[in-house]
Amino acid sequence: MAEFETLSVRDVRKETPDAVSVAFDVPPELEDRFGFTPGQYLTLRATIAGEDVRRTYSICSGLDDGEIRVAVKRVEGGRFSGFVNEALKPGMTLDVMAPEGRFTCPATERAGHDYVAFAAGSGVTPVLSIVKTVLAREPDSRFTFFYGNRDTASIIFREALEDLKDRYLDRFTLIHVLSREGQDVDILHGRLSEEKVRAFAQAGLFDPATADRFFLCGPGDMIDTVETALAGLGVEARRIAVERFTPAGDAAPAAPSERAQEAAREGIEVEVVLDGATRRFELGEEDASIVDAGHRAGIEIPYSCKGGMCCTCRCKLVEGEVEMAANYALEPWELEAGFVLGCQSRPLTKKVVLDFDAA
Repeated sequence: MAEFETLSVRDVRKETPDAVSVAFDVPPELEDRFGFTPGQYLTLRATIAGEDVRRTYSICSGLDDGEIRVAVKRVEGGRFSGFVNEALKPGMTLDVMAPEGRFTCPATERAGHDYVAFAAGSGVTPVLSIVKTVLAREPDSRFTFFYGNRDTASIIFREALEDLKDRYLDRFTLIHVLSREGQDVDILHGRLSEEKVRAFAQAGLFDPATADRFFLCGPGDMIDTVETALAGLGVEARRIAVERFTPAGDAAPAAPSERAQEAAREGIEVEVVLDGATRRFELGEEDASIVDAGHRAGIEIPYSCKGGMCCTCRCKLVEGEVEMAANYALEPWELEAGFVLGCQSRPLTKKVVLDFDAA
């Protein structure tokens, strides 16, 4: 089961007026555990106003940066992002899980790939980690990055990206798309849209037929728009990696179905397998999910985003039926194999058995 380690904050750097990056000191005995693949994220935990609050933030450092750093953009009303931007200082500590995530790009020496990325806002964070590492470790690879923001002042890691562009003139193409600031070329003004993606392809800025891998990271509507455009250009789903950035932990979950509400009213027995031990608890009407019910019973079921975005709470449904309020993480084959997300699962039967140790 995923566990937290307490790490000291080495550095807090202001990146834009509403975003900071945070670097951690990792002691030698934890270096192997906190080794990461570009594109992965960290789950952070803090007690804020007496409440245990957890959020996931992508790693922005490359493998050769000599540090592990995440970016945190302030979200309106966001408890954790507000705390990090306003109160977190070097020398303070946070509970941190080891790196996780599937939005990755393991760099391969002597590879010659053509990568394309579309990101908006803080969606740049994992893309930056991937870009840094690929350009440094794959000398024959090319990377084209379309990055959407409101205006120049809101561009996170602007200097770092410009430095990469200057260093790798022949291999890194950076294209800024700004929604609230005019540019010399009309197509670069506005939001990333289907029309823009098609226009970029028609202009020869990327080749949908030959690009090896596409990385899409940002809000859900932007992801859907770009995915639709790429599909229309003949790009198969297997070539597209997606990471949705949504303040899910602060958003209200979808209402349970009538069947789930009826089952909860009657009382549900939940049995979970964690670290080889079987534990049982009851789920009632007050519980939004199996994870919430377990924590109310004092059982530390793993979770992080609580929004269906990550797989920290991935488990296998062994007995019974559940419905999921949302799922942005599990692949079709995992659903067919019986895997569910504990933070999104609501029982539909009087008893459910979930195995969190299942591979």
